[in-house]
Amino acid sequence: MSPAPPVATLHKVWIQVFVTGLIIGAAFIAVYVGLQRDPEPRHLPLVVVGGQLAGAARSGLGDAVEVTEVARLDEGAELVRNGDAIAVVGATSSTSLLLEYAGASGISESAAVRQLVAGLAGQAGLTVEETDIVPLTRYDARGLATFYVVFGVTLASFVLAQGLTGAAAAVRLRHRLYAMGGFAVVIGVVAATIAGPIYGSLTAPFPLLALSLTLLSAASAFATKAMGVWLGPAGFGLAVLVLTTIGNATSGATLGYDVLPTWAQALSAKLPPGAAVRAVNDFGYYDGSHAGLPLVVLAVWALAGFGLVLLRQRVTAPPAPVAPPVEALTSR
Repeated sequence: MSPAPPVATLHKVWIQVFVTGLIIGAAFIAVYVGLQRDPEPRHLPLVVVGGQLAGAARSGLGDAVEVTEVARLDEGAELVRNGDAIAVVGATSSTSLLLEYAGASGISESAAVRQLVAGLAGQAGLTVEETDIVPLTRYDARGLATFYVVFGVTLASFVLAQGLTGAAAAVRLRHRLYAMGGFAVVIGVVAATIAGPIYGSLTAPFPLLALSLTLLSAASAFATKAMGVWLGPAGFGLAVLVLTTIGNATSGATLGYDVLPTWAQALSAKLPPGAAVRAVNDFGYYDGSHAGLPLVVLAVWALAGFGLVLLRQRVTAPPAPVAPPVEALTSR
């Protein structure tokens, strides 16, 4: 038996993979580490009781906060509980302030607003009494459960879409699409079950939690599939960069939205991970008062990816054979 002929190396193939991996790795490190270097609050939504204190907050804190003035402390507390503000501050006496904040907004944001108010009070010689009126669940002390769940669902959905695309020669398109849709439902339910009823780390009602994670999986899988079928291997690199790397880093789960740099804020809510983080947290801590738009964003990503996959199939499908005219058949 003669030995198999040696395989000729196509250098452009391994170079493309090499460069793609290098870009993804460098981008992952640059984005995640870069965002943590020196976060600064920008327009933190702060409710202030009374015109005098509101004026002092605007002049003393500048662009770090976005001040909303109210007449009573309970009005501001209601805005905090609805997710419209991170904290409310009001004077309780001539020497002290009361700060009521939402710990569920994330450690970075709640810590930032507490520090800012403490600095403002210190300048005026006042003391600050703090109360967390929307605390994180006891099983998510660092507020990172949402990040890990969203990251896991996104990564699993990417791997599925990439694997099914690689198996295109053995699996028909409609079966690949069925698999991604079915997987989205299964991973959404499984992830919601683990993080919700089993661990108690996410407090959103189970059906709404499962719905949010199902839409996240569908958005990630169909978007990855679309990038892959249109751009080839580079498309999967782009999907990792946009969805897994930038999407999760700017989601607001590890570093709050209001302490992200401007470019990250512009992307945060528009990418599937950021939309999913908002939906899950809003359903869990703020009665879903602002969850509608994030769900729409996830649905748009899923439908757009699905549509682009079908469009690519139509564009590349071979033309159907043309039947000969009836006259030609009957003349024989």
